[in-house]
Amino acid sequence: MPLRSAARTNLVDLVIAQMESLISDGEWKVGEKIPAEPLLVEQLAVGRNTVREAVRALVHTGMLEPRQGDGTYVRANSDFGAAVQRRLRRAGVLEAYEVRACLERDAARHAAQRRTQEDLASLRAALAERGQAWESGDTAAFIDADMAFHRTVADAAHNSVLAELYGHLSDALRETLQSVVGAPVADSVRHQFDAHEAIVDAIEARDPQAAEAAVLAHLGEGVAALREQPLDEAETETNNSGAVHE
Repeated sequence: MPLRSAARTNLVDLVIAQMESLISDGEWKVGEKIPAEPLLVEQLAVGRNTVREAVRALVHTGMLEPRQGDGTYVRANSDFGAAVQRRLRRAGVLEAYEVRACLERDAARHAAQRRTQEDLASLRAALAERGQAWESGDTAAFIDADMAFHRTVADAAHNSVLAELYGHLSDALRETLQSVVGAPVADSVRHQFDAHEAIVDAIEARDPQAAEAAVLAHLGEGVAALREQPLDEAETETNNSGAVHE
């Protein structure tokens, strides 16, 4: 069969690729609003229609989310992450948390077997930041620090698929974590500090069994906290239909 010249990538595809790179590289972070259309037109040196088509395409994949009267926000840092979030919206919150818990358990076990000295230093730093965030009384900062700690554990497992999947699950469950850290269960969060330090100690000791046990010690409290949360109307609909309403 004779070779044929490849079709040139059109301008919209090029703009989509640039936007995807900005998102995946973290320049446009999950939860942040992207630049307004006139600024994108100026920065990309393309027409409005090209920008609109590119944004629509990324909204369709789930990476971007338009908010009426506000702008367009980054919802996921990859099309894979967007697919995970779409699936989670059809699942119960407790189901999703249990999957995240399984990944945390395996991440800790692998990290105890594979961690480097650099990983260990990062874990100690993340643990300290988590404690400082809790002492500050800033719930949002504590959630960020807690997620950063567990992502550091996942990174120390040196399995890129596990780390990426864990990150996407954590992003999707951010609002759930805020409810777990709420006032009714604040004491249980305080009790988890020893468990988190035990995770790092076990990883440092290269003891996978102890690392897994330490993770299980605090995961049970998180699941119990979710089960004790009073059901509001949205959560009731979630239980009845199997879909998470945001």
